[in-house]
Amino acid sequence: MRRKELDEIRTLRSLATEQPNPFSAGLEGKSALDIARVINREDQKVAVAVESALPQIARAIDWIAEALSTGGRLIYVGAGTSARIAALDAVECPPTYNTDPRTVQFVVAGGTKALASAVESNEDSRALGVREMRKKRPEKSDVIVGIAASGRTPFTVAAIEWARRAGAKTVAITSNPDTPLERAAQLAIVVETGPEVVGGSTRMKAGTAQKMVLNMLSTGAMVRLGFVYGNLMVNLHHGNTKLIDRSIRILQQSLALPRGQAKQMLRAAHNDVPAAIVMAKARVSREQAQDALKAARGHVRNAIRRAALSKERS
Repeated sequence: MRRKELDEIRTLRSLATEQPNPFSAGLEGKSALDIARVINREDQKVAVAVESALPQIARAIDWIAEALSTGGRLIYVGAGTSARIAALDAVECPPTYNTDPRTVQFVVAGGTKALASAVESNEDSRALGVREMRKKRPEKSDVIVGIAASGRTPFTVAAIEWARRAGAKTVAITSNPDTPLERAAQLAIVVETGPEVVGGSTRMKAGTAQKMVLNMLSTGAMVRLGFVYGNLMVNLHHGNTKLIDRSIRILQQSLALPRGQAKQMLRAAHNDVPAAIVMAKARVSREQAQDALKAARGHVRNAIRRAALSKERS
């Protein structure tokens, strides 16, 4: 084995996420309830670890919101568990916020087939990381987020390095400090989750931390863009009966209307919840509400102000 490979193995073994966890020693001899208690106690440490990275998370939210407001993209890149968690966050944005699927994307080592089955050899290839990122053609208006618990995945590191050279803003999310991924990115979100309950199984605490951070990034950006009114998800996509019912309830809450009137308002807005809110709040027609929303780039509260001001002037 070459010296470089030996050094890499030694480095991996030294990572906090790879260390044995003294709080889960003798796990296989415990009852189901005790196993659950151990995992639960360790999981409670994750939120505390994420809290320490909130300033960096907030900065990333601002970057992403600015990018999306000017037509840029948010692109996640990762391998294995990290990629699957990133893919979940990306594909949930269109049904939650009615965004174009191109707005939030993901790059997975091994391609989309790796979402359903392990293709672990691909994560060791820097060349594949560069190749997959080049396909996305990152630009200055984009934000590229690399996710890796170890912070050392060659595929992800190379992809982030290439995206940064292309001019995109780059963010690293990792559970270990002072790693190649952290150094490759302009902004690092380091959530030190420590040893796993099952040694090295970073789909557990590290994975939970990644899910929490990605939730904050995408949700925070969408809130800043005005796709949330108050704390209601008003820009939702209507794909089934449940979502139509949710739209009615959102109008009931945001407009203080009984259910029957909320249904009427939704029909008048052609099932467009943001337009219905602007129509009701600014007392304008559907066409005026849609014009205001377009001018405000979908920001509901700003659209209400625009529509009301336009009505006063006319």
